[in-house]
Formats: sequence, structure tokens, C-alpha cells
Amino acid sequence: MRVLPVGDAALLVELDDLAAVLAVHRALSAAPPTGAVDLVPAARTVLVRAGAPGALDAAAVAAAAGAALAAADGADAGADGGARDVGADGGEVVEVVEVPVVYDGEDLAEVARRTGLSTAGVVAAHTGSTWTVAFSGFAPGFGYLVGGDERLRVPRRAEPRTRVPAGAVALAGEFTGVYPRPSPGGWQLIGRTSLPVWDAERDPPALLRPGVRVRFTAVGA
Repeated sequence: MRVLPVGDAALLVELDDLAAVLAVHRALSAAPPTGAVDLVPAARTVLVRAGAPGALDAAAVAAAAGAALAAADGADAGADGGARDVGADGGEVVEVVEVPVVYDGEDLAEVARRTGLSTAGVVAAHTGSTWTVAFSGFAPGFGYLVGGDERLRVPRRAEPRTRVPAGAVALAGEFTGVYPRPSPGGWQLIGRTSLPVWDAERDPPALLRPGVRVRFTAVGA
């Protein structure tokens, strides 16, 4: 782990893998470092942004991140960062979003072929896991979700599409995601949802934000 300055009002925590990112982001979200106003996770980093120049203490951020990693190692946290559902005993609150999906994607049969599952098996595997939004990127509101059934790991398409419709539910590598708006894309399309995952008039605009847990449910067309 390294903590590097980014200008005079941010620090970048570099980590070994995505599981470490999830653990550190979760810990710093629960107990933000003094002076921090925003956290931005990515595949191997967490950016800690301050409200004013010089407001962050690099040593304190490093200590908090190190403690989070030690706790994650002790708990044997997985790729979902060890996130938990809400407990009636006042335990940690984790937002859970349910996404209804019509599983009729153009690549559903190809995903079944690559995984050795039936199309029904692909749907069962996708809906049978609780996914976690690891980070956002590519487009506003596009969350990279992890923690699903490992059998669903498939490569991106050899030839990306020039247009993927909004609401398309897709797979690529260890991730699943929902396209927030029409755009080019190279992920394997397995279904579609009518649930808006990005709405500029909503607060916050993104439905699938880092740390949110997601359950996909199969619905009829």
C-alpha cells in the first residue's frame, strides 16, 4: 500500500487488488478521515479528496487504510469487501437495491455456451448472488459490480457494439453492470431492466454507487 499526494487537496491510496479497495473504501466511508469530503474508489486505488488544501493528514489516512486491510485479512473478506445487510440489532447499514431484469439479452446464448451452463442456468447464477458495486466509471452511473458466481466470468466481445441500449444488463470478466444510457459497449448482454440507474434530477443521481449491494431478479417481458 502507498499513499501519494494528488495536488494539495487530495491523497491517493494505492492498493494491491480490488478486495483491498473495497475494504478500505468501506472503512473510510464509515469513519471519514479528518478533512475528507469525498472518496472515489477505482480498480486499485481510493482517492481521498479534501475540502481545502492541506486539510488531510497522510499519516492518518495511511493508518486508517492499514487498519482496514488488517481487519479485512482477519475477517477473510472476499471480493465483496465483507459488506453485510442491515441488522435489527443496530449493526452496520448497507443499502440493498433490487434490479428487475428481463433475461433476453443478445449474448445470453453465447454466455451459456462459454460457461457450459444452460440459459436458465446463467439466469439462476446471475440472480443467485448478491453483488456489490465496487466502483463507477465509463459513463455517469455505470457501476462495476463484483461478488457474483465465478462461473459467469466471460470475456468482453471481440467486436464491441456501436450502440448498447440504456438498461442493458451485461457481463465482462469478474464484473456485471447496467448501462445507464445508450452508448457503445463491448460487454456480453444478458438482459435488460427498466429501472433508471442514472437520473440527473435524483439525489444522488446514481442508483448504483460504490458500496451498494445489488440483487437481480428475473421478471417477464
